[in-house]
Amino acid sequence: MTQTTVKPNIKQTVPFLAVSNMEASLHFYVDGLGFEITNQWMPKGKIEWCSLQRGGGTLMLQESHKEGFHEWVPGSKVGVGVSLVFICEDALAMYHEFIGNGLEVSEPFVGNGMWVVSLKDTDGYSVEFESLTDVPEETRFSEWNK
Repeated sequence: MTQTTVKPNIKQTVPFLAVSNMEASLHFYVDGLGFEITNQWMPKGKIEWCSLQRGGGTLMLQESHKEGFHEWVPGSKVGVGVSLVFICEDALAMYHEFIGNGLEVSEPFVGNGMWVVSLKDTDGYSVEFESLTDVPEETRFSEWNK
C-alpha cells in the first residue's frame, strides 16, 4: 500500500460581513480600529466590497443590495450572534487606541485567561480583541488599574 502525504490546503479564514452602510462601516473599521483597505470593488464609483487587514487579521465587507444581481436582504438584523475575535499581543493597548479614536468600547475584563476588549460595529457585529494574561478571571480593568 502506498502512502501519500496530503499538504494542508486551507490557508486562511476570512470573515465576510454583510453591512448596511459601507461608508459607516469603513469609518468604524479603518478610522476607528486601524484596518487598511487591501482590495476593493467599485462598480459604480463607490466601494461596494472590500478586503481589510490589520496585522494578521483580515476581513471582508460587502454592502447588501435591496435589488439587482447582488440582491440580498437579510431575514433578520445582521450581526446578531456573530463575534469576530482578534487575538493580539496587548488588548489593553488596543483599548486605549480605540478610546483615543473616539470609539465606544466596553470596559475590558478577564475571561478565559485573556483580557477582552469588546465593541459593536455599526451593524451590531461584536468585535473583540483579546490577549493572554495572568490576571484573575472576571477582573475588570477599573479594578486592576487602581
